[in-house]
Amino acid sequence: MTDGRRVRIIGYLCALGAGATWGTTGPLSTGLYGLMPATSIGFWRVLIGTVVLVGWGLLLNRELFRVDARGWLLVGLGGGALVALFEIAYQFAIAGVGVAGAAALLYTAPVIVAVLARVILKEALTPLRVALAVIVMVGVALTVTGGSNAGAEAARTGVAAGIAGGLLSALSYAFTTLMARYAVPRYGVVRVLFLEALGGVLIVGIVLVVWGRAPELPPSGAAWRGLLGLAAGSVLAANFLFFAAVKRIEAAPAAVAATIEPVEGALLAILHFSQRIKRLGVVGLLMVVGGVATGYLKEGGAEPTPPPPA
Repeated sequence: MTDGRRVRIIGYLCALGAGATWGTTGPLSTGLYGLMPATSIGFWRVLIGTVVLVGWGLLLNRELFRVDARGWLLVGLGGGALVALFEIAYQFAIAGVGVAGAAALLYTAPVIVAVLARVILKEALTPLRVALAVIVMVGVALTVTGGSNAGAEAARTGVAAGIAGGLLSALSYAFTTLMARYAVPRYGVVRVLFLEALGGVLIVGIVLVVWGRAPELPPSGAAWRGLLGLAAGSVLAANFLFFAAVKRIEAAPAAVAATIEPVEGALLAILHFSQRIKRLGVVGLLMVVGGVATGYLKEGGAEPTPPPPA
């Protein structure tokens, strides 16, 4: 196996790992809805992750805080705004259309990424990449059609708010993927995650206060444990893995690989929250798995493509 192929395989596996870790977001969030508002959940999980990164930088690596002006603007402000949009929108998506529905709406993103990566980053828009993006998008759509809204009513946000939140989260996810493909090779995985998280938590906090929905303190030990789990998994581990992926492979295949999330999210929802997946939903999940597996086989044999020039 050549070094280039090994790099791409590692990148694809990192994207798979990120998707699998993100798959725990829905079930953990659903378990917290009876304890605190959805908007507070998004704020606290990013704040906890940010505090961990700041502590790590202060104790072990002061280089984390040394960033040029472009990094602060592009990643801190721009990436932070995308994080803020995602955190608020995705919580409303889960609350309105359920775990499987929210994940399905989110994963219209691979098609958006494939097209925008060609326009913005000049990455190849091959027929196979387009086909795989469409297959996984249709697969997650079938997951919604064959899924259930059970367990979502606890947050009382409604289906319309859930759909709007899901589509906005997809848009923010797509642009975050493109930004990471550009920024991670230049600033490093940890620094990009720190800048995004810091900008995101500040913007989320300001928006919620102005909106009249200031974050509420977690009311119990159970709430803190759930938030710590979200921060450790969906904020830190998943983003470390995904940023490591886009450092090694292009944005489009990374986005396709991460669509393993709705498979895991749907299965966890069935096991823990009595949400149901009908036959059509099973077909959709199989399409997602098939698209991801095909992408792995194809992308693993290609030579690595360098990130776009500054």
